[in-house]
Amino acid sequence: MSGSAVEIANLLYRYAELLDGGDLEGTAALFRHARIRLPGGERVDGAGLLAIWRQYVKIHGDGTPRTKHIVTNPILDIDEARGLARCRSYYTVLQAAPGLPLQVIAAGRYHDEFERVAGRWRFAARDYSMLDLQGNLAEHLLQAPPG
Repeated sequence: MSGSAVEIANLLYRYAELLDGGDLEGTAALFRHARIRLPGGERVDGAGLLAIWRQYVKIHGDGTPRTKHIVTNPILDIDEARGLARCRSYYTVLQAAPGLPLQVIAAGRYHDEFERVAGRWRFAARDYSMLDLQGNLAEHLLQAPPG
């Protein structure tokens, strides 16, 4: 894997690590320069994404959402000369919480765009609208999302 491919894959994995650690602010900071497409077509920036997470994601007593986001199958298309990249990947969300045994609660796809600025890759866009499978979200969400 090229240096760019590793750096981009690490952004995918850093997202999961921060979110599963309960660091909503740090997770949203990864998207501060990005355009985010939500289910229903709404578009937000990193600050808007943070506001949504604060409204909907349940943080448990240990300071985390009690989840593990597993990001797999990244298919990268990198244009080194232009400093642009696209990635399609799968995600699977596992959760175990009080009263909820370890189980898959969601699975879907991310379509991401990246840009290289000052020699570093960063998120430029993410499409969050592709939730393919949904399980028990009762211990993950504070309320049902709109739509």
